[in-house]
Amino acid sequence: MSRARSFTHQSLPQRVVMGPGVLSRLPDEIDAAGLKRVLVLCSPSREALGEAVAQLIGDRSAGVHPHARMHVPVESAAAARDRVAELGADGCVAVGGGSAIGLGKAIALELGLKIIAVPTTYAGSEMTSVWGLTEDGRKRTGKDLRVLPVSVLYDPELTLGLPAAVSVTSGMNAIAHAVEALYAPDASPIISLMAEEGVRALAAALPAVAADGKDLPARADAQYGAWLCGSCLGATTMSLHHKLCHALGGTLDLPHAETHTVVLPHALAYNQAAAPDAVAALRRALGGDDDPATALWGLARRLGAPASLRELGMEKAAIGRIAEQVLAHPYANPRQVTADGLTDLLGRAWAGEPPTARSTC
Repeated sequence: MSRARSFTHQSLPQRVVMGPGVLSRLPDEIDAAGLKRVLVLCSPSREALGEAVAQLIGDRSAGVHPHARMHVPVESAAAARDRVAELGADGCVAVGGGSAIGLGKAIALELGLKIIAVPTTYAGSEMTSVWGLTEDGRKRTGKDLRVLPVSVLYDPELTLGLPAAVSVTSGMNAIAHAVEALYAPDASPIISLMAEEGVRALAAALPAVAADGKDLPARADAQYGAWLCGSCLGATTMSLHHKLCHALGGTLDLPHAETHTVVLPHALAYNQAAAPDAVAALRRALGGDDDPATALWGLARRLGAPASLRELGMEKAAIGRIAEQVLAHPYANPRQVTADGLTDLLGRAWAGEPPTARSTC
């Protein structure tokens, strides 16, 4: 006889608009949020898009702040808050990837202003109430509903210029959210269904996106998968993989999506034996005969993604420091995390070796 279901599912208060050309509806979303004068946030590389968005929304724009930075340094967040106050903005439109959206969240956390997100990558941050700030080489994160974007506009036309390499690593980053949601302590049947579908959609779309960046249906499918995976990130507690990536990014300033891409197969391999239901869901989503960790490793290799932390600029000597930092703050994980196991995992990820679960608990 099967065990009776028991779970809690908390839906987040958020509006999602998806489809080609939906950027044109941004003025309506600003009005629906009750905002009058918004600051457009973007990274330096997306300044032209930020200016185009400001032009689109006309007198609703307070200006463009093109200074979003990876991992949201506290200095960057303070400068953006000062800019909001200087211009008298009552909200923000974050355009771009996780850096821009993260900056918007930092403003919302301090000032309580509403954010509207227009993602141009597959990062997933737009679907969560998770914020992150980096100070003195440490990245701290938390959850607060004030930072959850009130509206998210997914327009695949805005991703057509995203380079293949960035598309692949951003998509693998999104897959990581769904993988950890499948074995999260607060998982639910709804989130598990979303996670499996999100992985399936992205794993199918990324090869087509990498082969032809102008393939709009593939871009739309990838964005659909990223939305699902980001929703999983927003609804559950992340585990070993995200803890490792936060430490690697905040302490060593490694690139965000590339770090997730390298670490994911190794973290999953470490946990697979302790998460059979997650493994079964991922097998269905990924297809083939390989175990999910090996399948994700193979997918990343076929798409030309970085294979090692060494490629991303990490020194081997930093392995011990990262392991110590991760072990110092306990967190939920399906398998006990040990110093030996973590050191072995990081060593293989640093060297670019295939994933394995040989480490002992």
